Amino acid sequence: MTAPERPLRADARRNREAVLDAAGDLFAQRGDAVQMDEIAERAGLGVGTLYRHFADKRALLAAIIGRRFEAITSLARTADATEDPWTAFETLLYGYLESVEADTAFRFALLGPERPRWNDIADEKTDFSEITERIVRRAVGAGRLRADFRAEDFVLITRGAMANMTGAGDWRRHVALFLEGIRHRED
Repeated sequence: MTAPERPLRADARRNREAVLDAAGDLFAQRGDAVQMDEIAERAGLGVGTLYRHFADKRALLAAIIGRRFEAITSLARTADATEDPWTAFETLLYGYLESVEADTAFRFALLGPERPRWNDIADEKTDFSEITERIVRRAVGAGRLRADFRAEDFVLITRGAMANMTGAGDWRRHVALFLEGIRHRED
């Protein structure tokens, strides 16, 4: 049995946020080439302080994902409160993608060479996944989404769109094409 986590002191919380901000900037600029000591330097902290918060780069990437999931879970709750099931689905999809468009570090953490360490952010992922599942079930049940559409398909759409957020990719066109393919049609 593990001891319950104590809340961080104010200075420790500031240090953790400084590390996440610095890591976000550096991952966005240089991807996986970033070293932990560079992150500590950018944050204005010693490398030991960084390692007290994050055991390795994968733990740091998980925290970046967790931070974004907290924000998009709030967005998902708003979408879930939308009465029309299709509007709720589109609100969640576009809101999610618009929120990550400027967050290169999050996209790198999800799409980069290392698999995310989901167990480090299980609560954040679970909250978002449950709301997404509910929105998808509602849209399918109302006949607005194809009957065979699943919440896992939402992940495929968002990852495909995120892959098109770099360079000359047009993620909005990508999503519009997907939506035409998944919208339920009466024959």
